[in-house]
Amino acid sequence: MKKISLEQELASVLRSENPDNFLKQQLYDYKSIFLNRVFPDASNPRFFPAVIISDVHAYQLVSRQLSKQQLISIYHANDKVIIGKSCIVNCCIHNSIEWKKANKSIESIIELAENVAVSELIQVPTIYPTDNGDFQILTGHRRFFAMIYANGVDSASHFKVYQSKPALQKTKQFQENSCREDLPQYGKLQAYQDSIREIEVLNTSLKRMGKKALTVRKTASILGISMGAYDNYNVLSRYPAIFNAYKNGNSTSFVKMKKFVLKIEEDYKLENNVLILNVDNKKEVNKKIKSSLNDVDKNQADSIKKQYSCNISQINSPELLKMILQKNIFELELGLDWDAVNWDDSIQVNRMLKELIKKLLASNDIDRR
Repeated sequence: MKKISLEQELASVLRSENPDNFLKQQLYDYKSIFLNRVFPDASNPRFFPAVIISDVHAYQLVSRQLSKQQLISIYHANDKVIIGKSCIVNCCIHNSIEWKKANKSIESIIELAENVAVSELIQVPTIYPTDNGDFQILTGHRRFFAMIYANGVDSASHFKVYQSKPALQKTKQFQENSCREDLPQYGKLQAYQDSIREIEVLNTSLKRMGKKALTVRKTASILGISMGAYDNYNVLSRYPAIFNAYKNGNSTSFVKMKKFVLKIEEDYKLENNVLILNVDNKKEVNKKIKSSLNDVDKNQADSIKKQYSCNISQINSPELLKMILQKNIFELELGLDWDAVNWDDSIQVNRMLKELIKKLLASNDIDRR
């Protein structure tokens, strides 16, 4: 069956409805749905490559009947995150950018799951039916993963269920992402770019049908943001260097980053005696932005490196020292989650080292004389 393009879908909707109506009025209901019938949207910028495991395998992992490597093999989970009842395992390459970003998401999911375990979510995830009778998440991936962690994939929970897939799917996702203070800048900027592509198709469809094109103010209204916020997104989306910086973990606020970009643009115009930046000019500006951001990142990395310090508590037991030197500490059954450690965070590492010494001293294998 040939897939209908977004432009064809929008044209069909616009023939039967006023543009304002179809953007505002989309029927939905609140229903209790089994989590094993709900699936994440892999194209959502809030989604990391997760593998949802069965409640049986989750129990076997927690009770140490299955190892992390065995689960990775079963679910082909290399470079992904395994999620199940009471377990979430980062299987990305250790210390990579993806591993660090996944760890941040994991921390927030576990924190949210603790709330889910004792109370209902105030704002439930939104989903829509798929052709095979299941459901796909539109918004609320983090909340969905928290439900899995708290109650397991065989449990049921409440969802806001649209009767059909929204015509402007990415725009709906952006509307939620843009108002969230806890989301990373990269996800917001990616969501904006995806939604703008949809709105451009909508604008083209309107003009072809002889209807009024969307104004800037109307576009901002559809996105659910102020004109000031729209201008921030518009400036930052001009240059790939900004997107890549956020993708690699830069957390500078949009307002501050916008000022930084405008300053580089203004300096370039003065140096090259131009009033309006053309395509070639913007390529040169992008290079300057990339170079400046790389210099900032290097200075920050050098500063962090100087501050990084790890300390091992004083060891008074020769047996303990011998064990640490001879054995692979990571493989000892001590109940320590080494995969969850951020090795760039010296405070976190020192805390784990103290816990290691405490666990080893409590072990019957150690002579504590």
